[in-house]
Amino acid sequence: MNATGAIAAAVVPAAGRGERLGPGAPKALRDLGGVPLLVHAVRALTRSRAVGLVVVAAPADGVAEVVALLDSHGLEGKDIRVVAGGDTRQESVRLGLAAIPAEVGIVLVHDAARPLVPVEVVDAVAAAVRAGAEAVVPAVPLADTVKRVEPVRGGPEPVLDTPDRATLRAVQTPQGFRRDTLAEVHAKALAEALAEESAGAGGALPPVTDDAGLVERFGGRVVVVPGHEEAFKVTRPLDLVLAEAVLARRRAADAY
Repeated sequence: MNATGAIAAAVVPAAGRGERLGPGAPKALRDLGGVPLLVHAVRALTRSRAVGLVVVAAPADGVAEVVALLDSHGLEGKDIRVVAGGDTRQESVRLGLAAIPAEVGIVLVHDAARPLVPVEVVDAVAAAVRAGAEAVVPAVPLADTVKRVEPVRGGPEPVLDTPDRATLRAVQTPQGFRRDTLAEVHAKALAEALAEESAGAGGALPPVTDDAGLVERFGGRVVVVPGHEEAFKVTRPLDLVLAEAVLARRRAADAY
């Protein structure tokens, strides 16, 4: 991999609504300490020397707004591109990937809803891809016992078994990939979806909730590097309260 290919680009899919946070602005534009979650997430990526470009996949009708937002928070000097995202996270990642120059060989994908990921996690993911891994996820051990259940809507759910917690990890972002691997699995996923649609078999395949899951589906190998407890996802109102507390502690320690 040449020197240009060793510098990563990052895609931030930020076109979703994030309805679990309640009514209002899209989740990526909700404020954390007076600054939108998206701005925090992009800043976290630009702090890493491993990242040379950040591509934000914004709501299709909000590209200009997101460009102005990033510029207004002191990010206008960074190499940041904003493109129109899609109706799904997967589509937004694919559109963001298409905006990355062909010579870039490492691509990170980061949730806008993980605004406080430490730079050392970003560096570790990029370094693992640079060292030869085709797909890398940061993750942390689980603190809680986990039960696998038979889903029942509106009633008690029978427990099927209790997985060994020592073998389980809670996965975070940014996830890192060889550019060719990520492009290949997204192309295959799109072809599968189109085939399902033409056959009238929508939803036949199990859902994949992250890009590493696509690599697994198509036979690739994913490895784990240590994540960080502060790289949690802001999904519900209580998560936002916790993020505010973490941010306040960082600011008090002059670490942010």
